[in-house]
Amino acid sequence: MSHRRKKYLSAGLAGILCSTAIVGLTATHAADGKNNLNLPGLRERPATQDNSFTRMFPDLPPYAPPTDAARDQAKKLGEKGGLIDALDNLTDPIQSILNPAVFSPHNPDNPNMTAGVTFFGQFLDHDITLDPRSPLLAQSDPKKTTNFRTAAFDLDSVYGDGPQGSPQLYDLSSGEIKLKVEPIPGSEAVSRNGAIRFDLPRDPSNNTAILGDSRNDEHVILAQFHLAMLRFHNAVIDHLRKDPTLADKSDEQIFKLAQRQVRWHYQWIILHEFLPLTIGQARVADILNKGPRFYQVDEGADGRRARRSKDPLLPIEFSVAAYRFGHSQIRPSYRLNFGPTVTPAAPFFAFLFDDTQDPNDPDPIDLRGGKRAPRRFVDWQTFFNFGDGNFRPNKQIDGKLSSVVMLLPGSRGPAPGLPADGVQSLASRNLMRHVNFGIPSGQAIAKRMGVRALTPAQLDELKPFDMDKSTPLWFYIMKEAEVMEKGLRLGPVGGRIVGEVFIGLLKADETSYLSAQPRWKPVLPAARRGDFRITDLLTFAGVVPPLDAAVAPPTDAVPSSTDVVPLLDEVEPSPTDVVPPLDEVVPPLQ
Repeated sequence: MSHRRKKYLSAGLAGILCSTAIVGLTATHAADGKNNLNLPGLRERPATQDNSFTRMFPDLPPYAPPTDAARDQAKKLGEKGGLIDALDNLTDPIQSILNPAVFSPHNPDNPNMTAGVTFFGQFLDHDITLDPRSPLLAQSDPKKTTNFRTAAFDLDSVYGDGPQGSPQLYDLSSGEIKLKVEPIPGSEAVSRNGAIRFDLPRDPSNNTAILGDSRNDEHVILAQFHLAMLRFHNAVIDHLRKDPTLADKSDEQIFKLAQRQVRWHYQWIILHEFLPLTIGQARVADILNKGPRFYQVDEGADGRRARRSKDPLLPIEFSVAAYRFGHSQIRPSYRLNFGPTVTPAAPFFAFLFDDTQDPNDPDPIDLRGGKRAPRRFVDWQTFFNFGDGNFRPNKQIDGKLSSVVMLLPGSRGPAPGLPADGVQSLASRNLMRHVNFGIPSGQAIAKRMGVRALTPAQLDELKPFDMDKSTPLWFYIMKEAEVMEKGLRLGPVGGRIVGEVFIGLLKADETSYLSAQPRWKPVLPAARRGDFRITDLLTFAGVVPPLDAAVAPPTDAVPSSTDVVPLLDEVEPSPTDVVPPLDEVVPPLQ
């Protein structure tokens, strides 16, 4: 499969949670077909030099030997009720939000990030990596592990194999090449001001989502963000068709131009909003100015130069460890929407996952995916800062995970992310994979980077597990953020790994704006001319219906997380830079 060709993917009940997902896990391929993952073409993509994983630090030893004893120790560290479990009080989803000091005393809020940043990060993960095959209970080799996504921020999860290769994803009824969306029947009765709300297209017989990556229906929040990206593309199509200078362009030409604009504005958000929030502005600027020090984006799995730099390999230190930092940012519960315009209001509050729910319930009280019901839509004002004071923070990056992910759904029957191997703690799954892939300790990587490592005293809680001096990288990175950055962003080891991979992928992709035209600036309408934020994307996509004026801002609102991040002066475009002509730097129709 080439860099720009992906197989159409469809979800099972709600898709399976990927091993590298923000809320993810891997289930082995079960002979009985109960893993909820339908990936046509899996057998057609064996691990090769161009689509496997690699190592960022190949000469460093693993933190622990690949033995059953080491896996068992890792599993114990991550078990429900153990050291990593935040021990949240899960009796009331509303109080979990309004009274976190009582209901989540070990799981503090992050005042610098809004709740939606977590799930935008999950969406990014699903755009660049998918490993559904590596076993949880056996040793794994990165060179023999296939990545079923292209390692590029190209939105193949949205576009699939294009209108010809994945026609199930596209709606051509208007004459334009748009992406399918579907209204939610009855949503206008439970939405503010009677607004009709939308959902992913689904198979009417079983609510299976029809989309380019099944994992994006794991839960309602992610499914609704994927929907927003579908509608963003469609809105860009409409925007371009209003331009009289493009009146003579064919539907295919408009599609290609729209696809490029969608991708480039999305990439701008990654570089100018998500990365500065996640790793810090200074680290972003350093990597942009000085280049990567440790991620050799053009090196193949066998240590030789890759045949095509546009097909980079993801390091296992990133996919299995560093980029799982978002697990600690998950809140126990969320306000999904504000409910109808009534007095008193009737917002939909729910825990992200609740293992007690009947998997066959068409509208459970948790936020699992694979369902369609009138109230299962998102009001994004809760998740991002639109200036109305309604948004909520996510959680700090630290050594604790919300209790909702310490027992993932599945014990009562098929559910999104059902672990086929019996390990239902997300933390345990992460740590066991460290053993399987032979990932170095956080201390060893810190030493190699030449940065100050956490001391055994700072990791004293790990002493009973004999991990205070040789710590699994995932836990080390979260603890590093807690100790060195007050949980607000990643520290020197985690920030360097994540930043180098993200920027490396953008530079390696010859069709990205950073590679093709680094001085480009956003051209779509936005709150700030020449900039483009997540809130601008959602607004332009038409997925942010206004709330009733009577809705009072919450008393626990946090400071803005989007206004404190400056633009990157190093890549600031000139005022004269515009989108290049249609025939320039335009990828093939797909």
